Amino acid sequence: MTTQQPGSETAESASSTVRAGELEVGYIDAGSGVPLVLVHGGESDRTAYTTLRTHLGAGIRAISYDQRDSGLTVNPPDPYTAGDLADDLVAFLDALGLESAHLFGTSFGGAVAQHAALRHPERVASLILVATTPSYELGREVIEKLFTMSHEERKKAAPEYFFTPEGQAAMRARPARETLTARTPEQSARRHAAARQHEIRDHLGEIAAPTLIVHGTEDRPAPYEGAVLMEQRMPNARLRPIEGGRHGIGVEFADTIAQWVREYLGVDAA
Repeated sequence: MTTQQPGSETAESASSTVRAGELEVGYIDAGSGVPLVLVHGGESDRTAYTTLRTHLGAGIRAISYDQRDSGLTVNPPDPYTAGDLADDLVAFLDALGLESAHLFGTSFGGAVAQHAALRHPERVASLILVATTPSYELGREVIEKLFTMSHEERKKAAPEYFFTPEGQAAMRARPARETLTARTPEQSARRHAAARQHEIRDHLGEIAAPTLIVHGTEDRPAPYEGAVLMEQRMPNARLRPIEGGRHGIGVEFADTIAQWVREYLGVDAA
């Protein structure tokens, strides 16, 4: 059962909730056509893909949802792993009646998508991995620096980590609105603990799903070497670099990435 929120057709007002396993999950389901599930990053929520949605165009059913301790989703106050979040994702597909879907994961959302492809390969039509990593260890120093910041400190620091100088000038209002969401200390602690456990470098060869990797060459939280490693070890992966791109390429280069997604999914131009 879904509950439509009242108000204008902004991302927030178009949100619904659905029961998925033990969770009440907040989500946005827009468009029709090829199902593309948008999996948000560690410090984000379902609204992180506002800019990308404006560029995806017709023929794609774009579905973003709130993971545990994010947005509208209600979950028990128990520890969890990226694998648990992958299981939640499949429960969410069940709730929507989707046998499979293409998964678009950014940052930690890309980690969740990787675990979904390992644990539930039959449910993953393909992967699109953006600014993500096969291992927390590759970006440990930078990630831990961000983890120790307060929400307000992280908002102030985000532009330098997320956007090129040109992007910072063009999108001064976007870092807080589209990449970060406020959480309680307990919620943040659970999510950070899950991120620290992410390590699948030795299992990349087991991910058989067709995979498009999009990565900025100047990404600090998710170093570019991780993207190269994924392309080398995943049997059906292709890497498309964005020269000079940082961790927020999904917002700064949303128009380019959306076009690549359309090409990858075989959706005709709108």
